[in-house]
Parts: sequence; structure tokens; C-alpha cells
Amino acid sequence: MRTTDWLPDGFTVKRIATNDTHLSVAVGGNGPVLVLLHGWPQTSRAWARVMPALARTHTVVAPDLRGTGESDRPEDGYAKTHQADDVRGVLHSLNLAGPVAVAGHDIGAMVALAWAASHPDDISRLVLIDALLPGLGLEEAMNVAEGGMWHFGFFMTPHIPEMLFDGHELEFVTTTFTAMANPGTFSKTDLVAYARAYTGRDRLRGGFNHYRTLLDDGRDNRALLARRKLPMPVLAIGSNHSGTTTAKALEPHAVAVESAVAPTGHFVAEEDPTWFTETVTSFLV
Repeated sequence: MRTTDWLPDGFTVKRIATNDTHLSVAVGGNGPVLVLLHGWPQTSRAWARVMPALARTHTVVAPDLRGTGESDRPEDGYAKTHQADDVRGVLHSLNLAGPVAVAGHDIGAMVALAWAASHPDDISRLVLIDALLPGLGLEEAMNVAEGGMWHFGFFMTPHIPEMLFDGHELEFVTTTFTAMANPGTFSKTDLVAYARAYTGRDRLRGGFNHYRTLLDDGRDNRALLARRKLPMPVLAIGSNHSGTTTAKALEPHAVAVESAVAPTGHFVAEEDPTWFTETVTSFLV
């Protein structure tokens, strides 16, 4: 059953065939196009608190990435360059011509980077939010032998994460979001909605598949960025956990990088919608 009770007024959800799959896409607003790409374990609902303000000046396009939310959950196609083509197909179906502005958070930032590196003429301005980036430092950050984060490698493991998380989705979402966000950010309704979006092995697999391509994604990014730096202006938003990590990773690979550190945890757009909207809108002008 579709769950769009969170959808802001003025937005509609469309199911769009693209790149041999179907994505569920929230669309609303008027003006230049702004594509919003969510992270994991989230859906396009992650943008609900900022969509109304952004829609006053932009046509906002917010898909559920393949494997998540109400989008299809194919077995493959999770390489970030391939997912960039998913979103390019959505814009084509909507008759929205580029170049467009793109903002991505977490996994969505990885898709946005791959899109910018592989098709730079598509993108006018790029916003990457609190993300470690494949090929630009992620591999070092996930190296547990050097004190790196354990979860990347675990989520990349075939089959095992789905088996262990099955039946514990709400517990996982609640623990993760509580640890990574300022207190009070997420209501019980929010947590239940995100847990439901990943409940069951099929939905869990769709989420974990985003991690299972990360090493290939890193190789793709390094090859693409060795040929050409990102030519569009880039805004790298960090959090009180990550600081300027994302910006520093991008600086050798982009012509112009601005850095901003949000007074939040990982979920910037939900923790401080006003700061996020003002910061992004100012950059897009």
C-alpha cells in the first residue's frame, strides 16, 4: 500500500518508468528544477520538511531511489552511475530540461556525485550533504583495521544483513536515528514510517544493495574525475559529526567548492529545515 500521508500540499507522486525499472517520484513547485536524492535508510519522505519552502522557488523532483520506498526493487543496477541514469530518465519523462540543480544526502550524495562526474553538462549546481564519497576517502573511512566504520563492509556482505535485520527493522531505525540526530528530531510516526519502508527481506535487500556496489563506485569515480574536475559550483554540507570532511574530499576534484557545517547531526534537512532551506536556496541563486 502506498503511504503518501507525509506528502506536502502542492506535491503529487508519479510512478515513472526509467532505465528498465520504475521509480516513485514526488513532484511539486515552480521554477528551475531542483532534484533531491535521499539517503539510507530513508525515502523521499526525508525532504518533507523542506519541500514546501524549496517549491516556492523551484520545481522540486524527489524520487525514491531504486530499491527503496515505493520504487521497484530489482536485483541489480545499484551502481551509482546507473542510478544517475535512473534519475536522468525521470527528468526526460517529466519533460524537464537541464541543466538542473541536484542535492543529495548520504547514499543520494553518492548518486549525485556519480551523475555530476559522468554527465557534468546536466547539472548547474551540486549540493552534497554529510556523505563519505566512494573513491574520495570512503574506502579509508570504512577500513576497520585502521579504526574505520564497521557498517559499510557489513552491509556489503551478501544475504547476512537481511537475515539478521529481518524482524528488527524498527529497533534498528530507532537506534540509528537516535544516535545520529539531535534529540527530538524524529517522532514515533517518522520512525515507524521509515522502518516500514525497509520491513522484510526484499525491502532490506533493496537498501543494502546500495552498499554492495561501493567499491565499484569508487573505481568509477576515480576514473571519471581523473579525466575532468567537476565544473559546476559545489556546496558540501557537513554536520556536527563530520565537519568539513565532505568538502575536503571534493576540493581536489572540483573547480569550486563551498563548505557549510550545519548545527545538526546527520539528518540535516529534518533536524534544521530552516537552516537547510536558507543555506541551499542562497547557494542556488
